[in-house]
Amino acid sequence: MATSTLHNEKELLMLASQGDEAAFTQLFYAYHNKLGSYISQLTRSHETAEEIVQEVFIKIWTNRVSLATVEHFSSYLFVLSRNHAFNCLRQIAREEIRKRKAEENIKKWYEDENPLKTEEDYFPILDEAVEKLPAQQQTAYILSRRKRLKYEEVARQMHISRETVKKYLQLANRFIISYVRSHGDMLMLLVLVIISALK
Repeated sequence: MATSTLHNEKELLMLASQGDEAAFTQLFYAYHNKLGSYISQLTRSHETAEEIVQEVFIKIWTNRVSLATVEHFSSYLFVLSRNHAFNCLRQIAREEIRKRKAEENIKKWYEDENPLKTEEDYFPILDEAVEKLPAQQQTAYILSRRKRLKYEEVARQMHISRETVKKYLQLANRFIISYVRSHGDMLMLLVLVIISALK
């Protein structure tokens, strides 16, 4: 499918606005690659760019009636995608800042409560739980929580999407909390519950 402007674009827009899925599919494939490359330059992440492209076209399809009034679809599409990309980047940045601050505050509080203990002293149960995780969840957890990589960096190293990384971490947190609870470390359990609620 071509990646340049379609000669019958106005006709396709009109048909798509009326619910013609075939016409909308042509528009999608005409711009998919070019749009993905553009968003990748903004986000520095192929996985995030692909998710944004999908989300933008879903949004356009949901509001397809307005396509009948669009004069320059290329400009409309790229502006919409750029704005969505910036919103995603801002959200990712806010999540990352909140996560780091929460982890720093909790670690400081834990150290104040246990001034004579090292990290190895009060994290053995956590280490045991991590070792029992399925391989993919364990890798995602270690890269994110231990090596402090961003979701996009974890996704890139594991060759999976950002959403899959989030899913693995949610499952890992759920198991670890359950494991720690079963071993009676209530202080560590409190720390884990607070951290997982901020992810």
